[in-house]
Amino acid sequence: MKKQIQVGVVGCGYWGPNLVRNFRAISDCRLKAMCDLDVQRLAHLKSLYPEVEGETEYAHMLNGIGLDALVIATAVRTHFPLAKAALLAGKHTFIEKPMASSVAECEELVDIAKKKGLVLMTGHTFLYSAAVRKIKEIVDSGDIGEIRYISARRLNLGLFQKDINVAWDLAPHDISIIQYIMGDQPVRVNCQGSAHVTPGIEDVTSMCLTFRKQQTAIIQSSWLDPRKVREMTIVGSRRMIVYDDCAPQEKIRVYDARVDRPPHYDTFGEFHYAYHYGDVYSPYIKQEEPLKVECQHFLDCIRTGATPISSGQKGLELVQVLEASSESLKRGGAAIDLPFRPELNGLPRREAPLASAIKSVSAAMVGQAGRAEKPGVSLAHSVHAS
Repeated sequence: MKKQIQVGVVGCGYWGPNLVRNFRAISDCRLKAMCDLDVQRLAHLKSLYPEVEGETEYAHMLNGIGLDALVIATAVRTHFPLAKAALLAGKHTFIEKPMASSVAECEELVDIAKKKGLVLMTGHTFLYSAAVRKIKEIVDSGDIGEIRYISARRLNLGLFQKDINVAWDLAPHDISIIQYIMGDQPVRVNCQGSAHVTPGIEDVTSMCLTFRKQQTAIIQSSWLDPRKVREMTIVGSRRMIVYDDCAPQEKIRVYDARVDRPPHYDTFGEFHYAYHYGDVYSPYIKQEEPLKVECQHFLDCIRTGATPISSGQKGLELVQVLEASSESLKRGGAAIDLPFRPELNGLPRREAPLASAIKSVSAAMVGQAGRAEKPGVSLAHSVHAS
């Protein structure tokens, strides 16, 4: 009988309890501890899972209870110091999206994990969704032809953040899906947005990713929309796919629709675009919680040494897009080439020494306790996975 992997979850606010629930249900591991500064949150989760230890000291999670892996679901600004301390303590590390708040931080985490032979994984949950996997399968089969462009909308009313804008909060889901479907990194980013509620923090953004062959993807993100929208359209040269994650059934619909340009013509009267309208079908999708699949994948990678689908490198590539989008916002939507290197653009390289990591993390986590937009949350991670 194989030895169970000892796992601890750090952050019991908005998203952490979902990770606690899933890791506890997997027989391949033992969820040994939960960590949060809010004793009331810990007490509530202890009432649900009495066999799981509750900790308020992160240092104890690193050295005191024999954990093999740590799962970090805290505010974005704490991801780097928490994860760096975990990796240096020899723990396999799972970090919710986005992996860190800068490219430099991501590079350092990837480097440490590689040197120590540890699994570093990012929580790009939608890559483990059956619907997204099916879309990837359809695209790779060539059924829709060559992708022309992708349009994504992720809109809702709130939850407003104070330390990151809406692009960093909502767009990571769409960026990860688009990169997965395209099988490639964008070469250029443009982003425009507005801050209507909190000065300096955009609550509405429109991001354009340009890929090779002049393929594009447009991502709209908003905290100011009255309806929750989770929709993506993939337009191919032969067919089109509409993915609606909010739909209770038929999340994917494939449209046999396209427009063909005549190969040649001699007069204006002979020039007619050919519009093709065919059938619409919805492929079967197995219903399974993506987060459960993601958690199991993390454990499987620890056991086998395989590279995660949402590896640390993939997390780094996504943060490159986000950091470039922030720079584009500052420049009024100007195009930023990728890979974006802040230090090569006259910008400071952001680093945080480990010596003060635990102290700074504790202070940051205490600061989470008063977040008005998330009552009762102390280590809340601003992730919207549904």
